[in-house]
Amino acid sequence: MKSDRLLSILLLLQTRGLVPATELAERLEVSVRTIYRDIEALSASGVPVYAERGRRGGITLLPGFRTDVTGLTTDEARALFVLAARGAHAALGLDVALGSALRKVMAALPAPHRPAAELTSRRILVDPVRWMSGPQPVVDVAELHDAVFTDRRLRLSYRHSGTQTPRAYLVDPYGLVVKAGVWYLVADRDAVPRLFRVDRVQRASLTDDPVVRRPGVELADLWDALRKQVEERPDGVRLRVRVHRSRLDLFVRLHAGALTGEPWPEEQEEQEERGSAEGQGDRVRAEGQGDWVRAELAVDSVEWARSLLSFGPNLEVLSPPEARTVLARHAAAVVALYGEAGAEPGAEGG
Repeated sequence: MKSDRLLSILLLLQTRGLVPATELAERLEVSVRTIYRDIEALSASGVPVYAERGRRGGITLLPGFRTDVTGLTTDEARALFVLAARGAHAALGLDVALGSALRKVMAALPAPHRPAAELTSRRILVDPVRWMSGPQPVVDVAELHDAVFTDRRLRLSYRHSGTQTPRAYLVDPYGLVVKAGVWYLVADRDAVPRLFRVDRVQRASLTDDPVVRRPGVELADLWDALRKQVEERPDGVRLRVRVHRSRLDLFVRLHAGALTGEPWPEEQEEQEERGSAEGQGDRVRAEGQGDWVRAELAVDSVEWARSLLSFGPNLEVLSPPEARTVLARHAAAVVALYGEAGAEPGAEGG
C-alpha cells in the first residue's frame, strides 16, 4: 500500500539521513519514478523532504526533523516481543538495555496494539539451547564485541578442537554470530575467511591497527559460505546401516547431518535386489512397514562408525567391511573391560 511505503521512506530517511533514490527504489521494490512521486506526496503533506542533486546526492530530510509516529501494525508489534536468544543479549551485556528498550517501545505503541504485544511476551518463549546439551561455558565476548564495533584488528590465542596448546592469530573481524547457543567470531586471517568458536578463545586483545576487510564483503555472506563449508564438507565414506524401528527417531535426530537421504523400508531393499517392478521407483519414507529400516550415512572415515555402538543390537552396519571391523574391534575391547564377572574396577585382566 502507498501509505505503508510512504511511512517506510520516512523511517528510512530518519535512520539513514541521505539515501539515493535508486537505493530506496530497490529496497521498496518500486521504480525510481515512483519514489520521486512519493517524495512529492510527503512534501505536500508537510514533511520537510527534498532531493539533493549530483553524484553524491539523494533524498533527505531537513536537519533536525523527527517524527514520533511508529507506524507499527499489530503483527509488527508482536514480532518485537518474540525474543529469540535471550542469552545472546546477556553475553553482550545488553540484557538490561533490551528490557529498557522494550518498555520504551511498549510506551510508544498505539494503545490498541499494546495488549497483543504484552500477551505475546507472556505466551511465546524461544529457548535456543539444545536439549541435554550440558552446562554452557561462560563466554566473555566483551573484547570481541569491542573489536567488531571499533573496527580494529584482534590478536587471538585460540585452542583448536582436539588440541591442548593454543595458537596465536592476528585476525580482521567481521562480526559475531550465535548459533544454537554457541558464539562464533567470523574473521579474515591473511584475507582468508575463518570461523573461531568463542569458547575456545583463551585470550583476545585489541591492536591499534584498523581492521582490513575485503571490499563489498558482508558478515551475512561470509557466515553463509562458512556454514556451507561445515555442512557440505566432502564425504569420505558411505556407511550402509539397518536400524530397528524402535530406535529410528533417535537415530535420525542424532545423525540427521550425516544422512544422505530418508531411511527406507528394508522390504523395499529386498524388492530392489530381486529386481521386482515395485522396487524400480524412488525410495519411500520408512513409515508403517516391518521392524527394520535401512539408511546411508556420509562420514569422514570408517572410525566414525564406533559412535553407532550406543545403539547396541538395534543397529547393524552392513557396509563397508572395514567399518564392521572397526565396530568388532571396539566391541571386543568393551567386552574385555566388563567381561569378567565380579572383576573389581581398575583390576588388571588375566
